[in-house]
Amino acid sequence: MSSHGIKDRVAIIGMGCTKFGERWDASTSDMVVDATNDAFASAGISKDAIDAYWLGTLASGFSGMTLSSALKLDYKPVTRVENFCASGSESFRNACYAVASGAYDVVMAVGVEKLKDSGYSGLAYGGPPTNGTATTLTAPARFSMLGPAYANKYDVKREDFKQAMTHVAWKNHFNGARNERAQFQAEVPESKIAAAPPIAGDLGVFDCSGVSDGAAAAIIVRAEDAHNYTDNPLYVKALSFAAGPGTGTYDQSYDYTTFEEVVRSAKDAYQQAGVTSPSDDLMMAEVHDCFTPTELVLMEDLGFSTRGATVKDTMNDRFTLTGDLPVNPDGGLKSFGHPIGASGLRMLFECWLQLRGEAPENRQIKEKGLRYGLTHNLGGGPGECVSFVSVVGAEKG
Repeated sequence: MSSHGIKDRVAIIGMGCTKFGERWDASTSDMVVDATNDAFASAGISKDAIDAYWLGTLASGFSGMTLSSALKLDYKPVTRVENFCASGSESFRNACYAVASGAYDVVMAVGVEKLKDSGYSGLAYGGPPTNGTATTLTAPARFSMLGPAYANKYDVKREDFKQAMTHVAWKNHFNGARNERAQFQAEVPESKIAAAPPIAGDLGVFDCSGVSDGAAAAIIVRAEDAHNYTDNPLYVKALSFAAGPGTGTYDQSYDYTTFEEVVRSAKDAYQQAGVTSPSDDLMMAEVHDCFTPTELVLMEDLGFSTRGATVKDTMNDRFTLTGDLPVNPDGGLKSFGHPIGASGLRMLFECWLQLRGEAPENRQIKEKGLRYGLTHNLGGGPGECVSFVSVVGAEKG
């Protein structure tokens, strides 16, 4: 997989993000207004300065009018996009390409989802007809297969993998406890996590990400114009998206220990950004920890750990706030929450804070190497998913 990329051709000049959680106090429109107003304020512009908008949502609104009616836009183009849990990332990717192409000067990417008081139980999603090979398992059941498969392949004791899952949950709750926007803002002892009621397989309650409401937004311009708006823009180094063939549920060669879509999109993103050693070149990473075993597998698919080493690296605290490569410093999906359409942009919001030195002191990452941040957003399940990887940086070049 290869692409030319748009390294350093566009930049983020403003971002906003609501609090995630059970937002009984706010509608979809309310959260869109809050997130976009924060982005406008951070860039020092009004909505009238935006040439075009992209909106990512799974099922909290249809057509661009979900955004235009909420913001009372003056007949601006609004494109609604959807790519499962990577819908917010998709809105960002399309907005960036629109500026890089020269079609627009100033654009906005928005992601939003209302999952709680929506009138539906769970995700309001009606899938299209299938060919009969699609799995009927729940998401926790599908992702629970990762742990036993990994333990078997790499000769790791199943209880050791479970312990690493517990450590991931502990880490992300520790980080989320220091994040005022997170859904869950309390540290959780590992003993409590390990003893939690089971959900599916080895997954307990604390191994599953939060179901929540929320919105996030980003404003993008050409790189050469960025300093007209802010002294500290973030430059887009790489954008990569891979959609798999969806054969994992019936392909006997798929072993549930990797996401090939992630491997491909990460390789492409690193090539675009010029990243040769992720652990050395990245200051931080936000990854799609929908379930704790997912994060463990992603550490290897993204090249943060060598194959078979993720349990050891996790237990040695390589990915904590003070580790070699902090992962999910804002709490991740696990603690920050997972409003489907907003999660991808929420990840970028943490890069915005960390790389600009604006994260709270008690979770501010110490600079090392390049001031690069990575976001990874996944949609779907093991063996049949889409994967987005972005790399952003605080300086050009």
